[in-house]
Amino acid sequence: MSADSTGTDSKKANPLLSVLAVLCFLGAIITFVPYKNIDDACMLGYKALCAFTPVSSLVLIVAGAAFWMFRKKF
Repeated sequence: MSADSTGTDSKKANPLLSVLAVLCFLGAIITFVPYKNIDDACMLGYKALCAFTPVSSLVLIVAGAAFWMFRKKF
């Protein structure tokens, strides 16, 4: 083994999947932002930017994690 080898896969991460993962994680954070100009409260009981706050955040976190894990495979 050479000194440069770390034992990890040398395949580079797919930049598109990396960007999509970061956007999903940012979207998950943005869904929790309070917004006073909304008529109905979200599922957590406050007026958030997204009416489906806990569900949409979970979906975006799972999607972001999937993009992050598969970014080196494709």
